[in-house]
Amino acid sequence: MPTDANIQLRPATPADIPLILDLIRGLAEYERLAHEAVATPADVEAALFGPRPAAEVVIAECDGASAGFALFFISFSTFLGKPGLYLEDLFVLPEFRGRGIGRRLMVHLAALAVARGYGRFEWSVLDWNTPAIEFYRSLGARPMDEWTVQRLDGEALRALAASATG
Repeated sequence: MPTDANIQLRPATPADIPLILDLIRGLAEYERLAHEAVATPADVEAALFGPRPAAEVVIAECDGASAGFALFFISFSTFLGKPGLYLEDLFVLPEFRGRGIGRRLMVHLAALAVARGYGRFEWSVLDWNTPAIEFYRSLGARPMDEWTVQRLDGEALRALAASATG
């Protein structure tokens, strides 16, 4: 595939909510997690464009067509005493892969992190996703082998919250 395509990156707007949801569903299918993609337009609108936005989205366009996105938010490192950028989702539609769009998104986010004075740029990747892992290594990323992601959600999250004493 050509790598000299006209790639444009832009911040998402509320008009992009249907596109963002389509890209989220595409990513969920790729990651074999389509059953977990339950976000609604109202959820995305509140999270990205409400009074307290929880995340930001950059849309990638290739030759004028929507090609992918990156969704990210601010994290914080107590050790560094600085915020960081956490990449939640990076997805390029299959028909646009191999054109440098993923790299452009990653470079954009790294530059954004540096410009904002952040100390880190981090993300997770599924251990079976060899193409993504190889891509991230090509950018200079290193695995955090000694760390394991932990999660509370659904009933376990509600149960722990309910165990709080006044």
